[in-house]
Amino acid sequence: MKGINKSKMNKRAKGFTLTEILIALAIVAIMGTVVTLSLIGNVNKANLEKLKGDINTLKTALTSYKVDNGTYPTTEQGLEALIRRPTSEPVPQNYPSSGYLGSSAVPKDPWKRDYIYIYPGRHGDFDLYTLGNDGREGGEGENMDIGTWNLHEANFNTENQ
Repeated sequence: MKGINKSKMNKRAKGFTLTEILIALAIVAIMGTVVTLSLIGNVNKANLEKLKGDINTLKTALTSYKVDNGTYPTTEQGLEALIRRPTSEPVPQNYPSSGYLGSSAVPKDPWKRDYIYIYPGRHGDFDLYTLGNDGREGGEGENMDIGTWNLHEANFNTENQ
């Protein structure tokens, strides 16, 4: 009989009660929520830093293009003119063999959309911008339009999200 009692004790010791499982799931859910909320701010911060870096890189490349060729690419030629020599007028005369970005692709904004380039611009010689997370004009936080004219004031309010 002692063997039977040991067997029953082993079966009980191996399992968890429903209450224990529910408590464990609640703890995991709470921890997941805390981690997710803390990461949202970091993702927004990383998106803003990527955006600033991309726009500064593209601005530098566009300036180099103008110095070499006397004009910026047209709106129709777009940012592709920085990686492939345009064939439409005005065709650049001093185009480097490696292009102006040193890569085979123009970077995408943090939300995987093309940056918008307009020449001549409304805010400067050219406008280079993104429509933000929502892809629509206007907005606040990570949905705001950020471009060459407001890049330094851009802030996604990462501490509030």
